[in-house]
Parts: sequence; structure tokens; C-alpha cells
Amino acid sequence: MSSPDRLARRAGAGLRLAAIVTLALGLAGCLRPLYAERADGTSVQDSLRTIEVASIPDIPGQERLAHYLRNELVYELTGGNGALEPRYRLQISPAGIQVRTAIVDTVSGNAQSANLQATANFVLTRIGEEKPVMTGKATASASYDRNPQRFASVRAARDAEIRVAKELADQISTRIAATLATRG
Repeated sequence: MSSPDRLARRAGAGLRLAAIVTLALGLAGCLRPLYAERADGTSVQDSLRTIEVASIPDIPGQERLAHYLRNELVYELTGGNGALEPRYRLQISPAGIQVRTAIVDTVSGNAQSANLQATANFVLTRIGEEKPVMTGKATASASYDRNPQRFASVRAARDAEIRVAKELADQISTRIAATLATRG
């Protein structure tokens, strides 16, 4: 290969690199952190603290999950601080909760592990308006071991409910934060 061909190839690679760097620098100003302060001095955290979480209807046999989910949502939205004047209402409706056994002991016929799967639909509306700001669906699951000792199995199931509630609350609050960040 002759030296003019090499020079042309290097020049072309240099131009491509320069174009990529220029494009990247141009787009760098378009991104804003989710929890950054807005131009008006408010933040997404302030907007999240104005969300009132409605009571979650119980599903028979899974009453604790609704309780854990509501508590986790309130904590996720307020960050442990007090709520501000409510401007939004968040309604959650559990769409389905299933416990599936994955491994069964062939000798005793008892399940050795289980998987708790939960789905929740949510609707965020402005207080005083009927049109939803956003709707969505969150799904989470957690596995746990079942033990011949009854208390250990009950405690493991409860821990799985808490993990599922935290995961659902995290998904819901993150989606709401992204929506409120774009709406200002």
C-alpha cells in the first residue's frame, strides 16, 4: 500500500473521529439528571412529596402485601420527610399475586421453595381532575425457601412479601419521577 493511500485512510479516520466527538459534545447539553433542580428552583423530589397515596385494596390472603406496598410507596415518594400539600393522588390496584412452588421434595411431597409474583396497576391523577397524568403496571417477584419448621417458612414468606413490595414501590416511584421530570 502506498503512502498516499495510508495518509488518505488516516485522514478519513480522523474526520470520522472528529465528527463523533462533535456530535457527542452537542448532545451532552441535552441531558439533565433526573433529580436535578429545575430552573424555577423546584425539584422532582418536591413534586414526588406532593403525591397522596390512596389506600390499597386488600387481596384475601395477601393483606400484608398491600400494607407493605403502601408504606414503601410513601417512603419512596417522600424520602422519609413529611409530605407536602397534595397535588396528585396515586391509586394502586393489585392485579395479581401468585405463589408458585418450584421444587417439591419427592419423599415428603412438600414444596422446598416458592416464588412470589405480584403485579400492580397504578394511576396518577391531579387532585380535582379526572384525566390521569399517567398509568402503568409494575411486576416483581421474589423466591424463598420453605422449611419444615412452620415459623421459618412463615417468616421467609413475609420477607419475600417485603422484597416484592419494595421492588414494586421502586418501579412505580421511578416511573412517576421520570414522568414528572418531563412535565415540569
